Amino acid sequence: MLRVASAVHAPPPLPLDVRLTNAVAGVILVLAVLALAAAALAWLARLPAFAIRSVQLEGELGRSSVPTIRANALPRLEGSFFTIDLQRARAAFESVPWVRQAVVRRVFPDRLAVRLVEHRPVALWQGADGVERLVNDRGEVFDANVGDVEDEALPRFAGPDGQSAAMLSMHARLVPVFARADMTIERLELSGRGSWRVELDSGAGVELGRGGEDEVVARTERFVRTLPQVVARFGQPLVEADLRHGDAYAVRLRGVTTAVAAPGAASPPR
Repeated sequence: MLRVASAVHAPPPLPLDVRLTNAVAGVILVLAVLALAAAALAWLARLPAFAIRSVQLEGELGRSSVPTIRANALPRLEGSFFTIDLQRARAAFESVPWVRQAVVRRVFPDRLAVRLVEHRPVALWQGADGVERLVNDRGEVFDANVGDVEDEALPRFAGPDGQSAAMLSMHARLVPVFARADMTIERLELSGRGSWRVELDSGAGVELGRGGEDEVVARTERFVRTLPQVVARFGQPLVEADLRHGDAYAVRLRGVTTAVAAPGAASPPR
């Protein structure tokens, strides 16, 4: 028996413009589905069921009270649990006086946990604008109620803007040097030309001159080491000292003015 196979012919390809139309229609359909899904999620995220119902404050709070933080920061929070901008929320808490840093995180389903770090004041700051602010233990200038620390014996810094960290570092180096002579720094100044000066608890002023920390500290150590001999010799307390004389320094005692050579240096002319 003779078998005849019938040929199967594939349908002709669609024209290019038809294929492009179908592809575009498919893309539009996918985008429409995604847009609807996004809109649905946004609508769900704004439902009252996802509203933030509590804010938990963590960390050691010494200067800031919880009511003060809530009153200042919470009104600035916007959005639900899913839509709130955590960076803006962090900025809201860090705008509260005495708050240095805030870390904000979501806690499902309706809570924010906020860990706060407060400024630790170590000095009073007087900048070029004359406004009194505070310096924290990281050398950062911050605004807060200076009256909150009136009961603390904080030194005063006066210098150009942006130099608070350098002044804190210099202060830390100078404090133990003056302490050897039972003297306490009440004020540290840095001029616009980089010259250092301190005012002591006795009311005396000391011009330390310019230079890096090591250079200034070395001059101060020589001064503190020999000052007791000078004071004992004349029997009068220190009023002013100027260490900007190379290997010598000039002092003004009550009723006496003199220049003193540093150890190993030739005596300065009188």
